[in-house]
Amino acid sequence: MGTDSVIFDLINQEKQRQLNGLELIASENFVSQNVLDAMGSILTNKYAEGLPHKRYYGGCEIVDQIEDLAINRVKELFGATWANVQPHAGSQANAAVMLACLKPGDKILGFDLSHGGHLTHGSPVNFSGKLYENYFYGVNPETGQVDYDQMAAVALKEKPQLIIVGASAYSRDWDYVRARQIADECGAIILADISHPAGLIATGLLNDPLDYCHIVTTTTHKTLRGPRGGVIMMRNDFENPFGIKLKNGNLRMMSSLLDSAVFPGSQGGPLEHVIAGKAVAFGEALNPSFKEYGKLVIQNAQIMAQEFVNKGYKIISGGTDNHSMLIDLRSKNITGKDAENALTEADITVNKNMVPFDDKSPFVTSGIRIGTAALTTRGVKANEIPQITDLIDQVITKAGNPDHLEKVKNEVINLMKDKPLFAW
Repeated sequence: MGTDSVIFDLINQEKQRQLNGLELIASENFVSQNVLDAMGSILTNKYAEGLPHKRYYGGCEIVDQIEDLAINRVKELFGATWANVQPHAGSQANAAVMLACLKPGDKILGFDLSHGGHLTHGSPVNFSGKLYENYFYGVNPETGQVDYDQMAAVALKEKPQLIIVGASAYSRDWDYVRARQIADECGAIILADISHPAGLIATGLLNDPLDYCHIVTTTTHKTLRGPRGGVIMMRNDFENPFGIKLKNGNLRMMSSLLDSAVFPGSQGGPLEHVIAGKAVAFGEALNPSFKEYGKLVIQNAQIMAQEFVNKGYKIISGGTDNHSMLIDLRSKNITGKDAENALTEADITVNKNMVPFDDKSPFVTSGIRIGTAALTTRGVKANEIPQITDLIDQVITKAGNPDHLEKVKNEVINLMKDKPLFAW
């Protein structure tokens, strides 16, 4: 059979796009060749419904060992006592937690999507908003940081069965101690969705949620630098949570409920080739060099945030503790949509994003979200961040000038031409 030249030509074009440009989408990263090799392997042929050593198909002896490796490595990485590595994505991990812990119509308290939350934390357009009764907390309008007093007030009034902490566009660390206190006061389970900062948490660079949150979910890409996928984890046993009737051994029984919520509750057969890629990425993250990488990710983000502030931009919350920042463009008289489009023309990839108390629709937005995980993977150093910030500023301030956008594009290509996709 001949090569599918159309598809592989498009794949090569995408490779060139990634090589030439500045990748600043906070939810993206680059994986190693070993991760790519695992994902593109013959493992894609194997169907393996069920858990390792408890499959519904024969011939799973090898994939059982692979999935065991992924589980053991992620448990070591995060200090978890239990993990399920089968969720196809972070959204599926969150869906499984809700299926295991809630009944339709139960109450969820999540971080408002328009303030930096995620669709699966209760958005009305998502399954989490269609199946459950949703309430939200947000950020303080003065500080741009999570308003835990508001979280407590809503929790005590509404008595949700589940409180979710975590975000898709929030640049500060989380106070898991305070969140757990609030959950305990109203008898709720607390779920930490750490999809964005997971790699920084795993290496101790940010607060650890596993001692305070009953359940933790994460994606395996973003700052973990693995394939696209999800994981569910727990560390500690806990008393009977509100709404779930468990006998002795809550951790064991809760893990069984979660396993069943993944399969057969919300998914079919696991993607064993992706699980192999997860195992490789977890092994890479266990290497001491991964913590050095994380330190550079944060350093690059903090330098960039300060450079933007120096140029008169408003960073929501005033700065960053992690890999990302949310920029309010209203003072620059440009929408997030127009900024994203102009930057794309200059081979700088960001995404438009709503900002807290936005006056524009999600399809237009007043802001952009920027992250430094992918740039750092490519080998961008701190001394290059001011130049990159200046290029972004040039595009935003001269978005209507095609000739200038072409000039910036050439500077971007020149900056990135000798940098590999994976420098670590």
